[in-house]
Amino acid sequence: MQEVNQNPLKNLIIVGDRVLIKPKSPTDRTATGLYLPPTVQEKEEVQTGYVVKVGPGYPIPAVVEEEPWKNPDDKIKYLPLQAQEGDLAIYLQRNAIEVVYDGEKYVIVPQNAILMLDRAED
Repeated sequence: MQEVNQNPLKNLIIVGDRVLIKPKSPTDRTATGLYLPPTVQEKEEVQTGYVVKVGPGYPIPAVVEEEPWKNPDDKIKYLPLQAQEGDLAIYLQRNAIEVVYDGEKYVIVPQNAILMLDRAED
């Protein structure tokens, strides 16, 4: 019997300073009540969505020590990103790369394209 995968994104690895975001469905009306087609809504410069996965961050250059008796530390170190899973992100659409994974639409944006994060404190 095949095990059911509870989280379809579990096997995805986000690289570097990238953030995977599930876009919020935009409102289809203006403030005055006019209906907007989806193509107009998607061309808005600033979009919002929920952070689903976050990359490890910015790699930190390794310090080269010329002391042969020390055990070399080959692990790559990263400066973590500010974005965390579950945050509401406001990001620039022009820097977003749209992807479809398992039938769901997501966008991948670099952290520098995120303008603001709204984090619900527990």
